[in-house]
Amino acid sequence: MFALFAVLFAVLFASQVAAAGLEVAEVRSSLASSSITTDGVVEAVRQTVIAAQVSGAITDLPAKAGDNIQAGQVLTRLDGRAANQQARASQAQVEAARASLQVASKDYERQKQLFSRQYISQAQLDRAEAQFKSATADANSLIAQAGAVQTQSGFYNLTAPYSGRIADVYVSQGDMVTPGKALMAVFDPSALRVTTTLPEAQLARLAHDQSITVEIPALPTAQRLIKVDKFIVLPVTDASTHTVQLRLALPSVSGLAPGMFARLQFPAKALGKDDNVRLYVPAKAVIRRAELYAVYVVNPQGKPMLRQIKPGPVSGSEQEVLAGVSAGEKVLVNPLSAAQSR
Repeated sequence: MFALFAVLFAVLFASQVAAAGLEVAEVRSSLASSSITTDGVVEAVRQTVIAAQVSGAITDLPAKAGDNIQAGQVLTRLDGRAANQQARASQAQVEAARASLQVASKDYERQKQLFSRQYISQAQLDRAEAQFKSATADANSLIAQAGAVQTQSGFYNLTAPYSGRIADVYVSQGDMVTPGKALMAVFDPSALRVTTTLPEAQLARLAHDQSITVEIPALPTAQRLIKVDKFIVLPVTDASTHTVQLRLALPSVSGLAPGMFARLQFPAKALGKDDNVRLYVPAKAVIRRAELYAVYVVNPQGKPMLRQIKPGPVSGSEQEVLAGVSAGEKVLVNPLSAAQSR
């Protein structure tokens, strides 16, 4: 295809035309920015969805979205009257079992004294001991059941797991909820981080001994730029996108909130001497036909030679060239004008 492309432009330039008198420009080289820029999002290190563990109707909902909360503060109350009745019934059964255990214990002690004086047989003592052990097991079982019922009755009052803020409330007072039903979301605003992703190929270029600049455009100008010294690379690569997730802990800054957009600038290091060098030619020097790009390069004999290039992005009046030319080479600035001046 390139051969055909060259033939089409052969009519514009004779292979022996000297470059003298034609406007030429030198391929400019420039050091690329020694940084990697990516976008991220602010999120809370601790963020929790409060969900119901039992069924019931919401009888009290003192918490509202945006409220500040303290650890242990009641956020939601469910109708737990039936559970409270069960707890009282279980406690009564425990008291009855303890009374029976006390009677069995005293009877067992008397039987041991009588046996020591040989007033009763070994069989009678064994029966007393068995009754004592049975009463002990019954009491322990009822105590455990009462503890479970008491614990379950506590599920009807949902409390804050830590001090923080309520992000959202998903229910209203009077709603019927079931186990697993999400009621609200809370987070700790004192510990925030930025999460971003990078292609796995760029990990090797990250400089770990320099500060990272985090820009939060939503903040006031004086607080917008934040310097972070460390970041964590999660040890798992996404198999579909071939990217890795990075996390950066943020210092305490007023106005920060989960969900904010962040722009991150990571210092980068060059893996080779030419890794940060970029080449540019005048944009009007580039000839395009279909998917082919080329420029006329002036050879050492002063003659223009058509050469295919791999273009990069356009920057102002210049075209970045990823492959095809070298720094210092000269290209014809306007091939069509040069053809007309033959």
